[in-house]
Amino acid sequence: MEEFLKKWGEAAYTTTGFFWMALWAFVLGYIISSMIQVFVTEKRMQKTMGEDENKSVLLGTFFGFISSSCSFAALASTKSLFKKGASFISSIAFLLASTNLVIELGIIISIFLGWQFVVGEYVGGIILILIGWLLIRIINPKKLIEKARKNLKDNEAEEEQVDSDWKQKITSEKGWAKVGKKYKMEWGMVWKDVTVGFTIAGIVAVFIPDSFFQALFINSGNGNTDFSFFEILEHIIIGPVAAFLTFIGSMGNIPLAALLFGKGVSFAGVMAFIFSDLVVFPILRINAKYYGWKMSLFILFLLFTSLIGASLTLHYAFDIFGVLPDPSQVKITDSEYFKLNYTFYLNIAFLIVSGLLIYLGFFRNKGVKYKMSEMAPKSKLLENILKYTAFVCYLWIAGGLIVKFFIN
Repeated sequence: MEEFLKKWGEAAYTTTGFFWMALWAFVLGYIISSMIQVFVTEKRMQKTMGEDENKSVLLGTFFGFISSSCSFAALASTKSLFKKGASFISSIAFLLASTNLVIELGIIISIFLGWQFVVGEYVGGIILILIGWLLIRIINPKKLIEKARKNLKDNEAEEEQVDSDWKQKITSEKGWAKVGKKYKMEWGMVWKDVTVGFTIAGIVAVFIPDSFFQALFINSGNGNTDFSFFEILEHIIIGPVAAFLTFIGSMGNIPLAALLFGKGVSFAGVMAFIFSDLVVFPILRINAKYYGWKMSLFILFLLFTSLIGASLTLHYAFDIFGVLPDPSQVKITDSEYFKLNYTFYLNIAFLIVSGLLIYLGFFRNKGVKYKMSEMAPKSKLLENILKYTAFVCYLWIAGGLIVKFFIN
């Protein structure tokens, strides 16, 4: 019992430390994301994404890059763009870019995993899009695309959107009040995933022995970085399976990715795990609701094949240039998370900025309305499970911290 209490306290402290390390990055990322979504409207995107295929893929990638990293928001935006006339491949490019190339994800990855994984995330995101584009060109599923577009046009209401000048918005207090409202919405979309993800990361770091990872991922552990092709392929396939079982968003998965790498999983396997936020069951079900099961399974095939190709390409490219990251660079536990360093001062600064935005949006400008972007239809059962799991996580963390500092 004493050993369990000690580990409970350590797990809760590790979870809190992980979140403290990442707090300023979350705030910065969501402020940037909120600004872009307020100042650049979806209507403006739709006008430019239905013409030349090459141009539309580039634009889809760019608009994805500047959009939200929330998978459910990305699914809804992708559906809207596709329905309004964007080509299928440019819509897929937007979907992949909005979950893999976004700014806030790169910042979080840099904190937990280092620069190689940031490069891998952005270069890999582009490779994902290129492989998806190539597969669509080869397979050319015209009938499937036509049927999916027809499904979308049934019983869909047009959204009213005012496309005002972004320069006028950015210089007005009302514009920044809308940013404050959107910023709160961004947190509202991810708080459950982040809570559960960081809590699981703390539990895994303390309670799960290295032998478990060595059994799950062939030849991992012991500082090994010399994997055979089939070992890397096994890591790449098991990575999405692990992501499927957690079904939390990419932002919440990053501490878990750091743990996997620290436990000896290959670079390719960890990148596959990070890329897997769009191949989990809730996403499959939502795509089926939008486009039908055939198209949903085709999208799953596209994404899974692309992430295998991208992960393999990244691993061997990094190996050729001699820049494969070393698992020892990832520090899983740190007894001094809360020391006075740049993280502390950045967190305080960005918490003040958060408070200012919330004040502008909800107290000083109560009458300013901001219509929330459409979200994909989440399962109420899954959302309730996730919500109550998050509440249990808070109790776990609070109890563990009490045990660590006042009892054990």
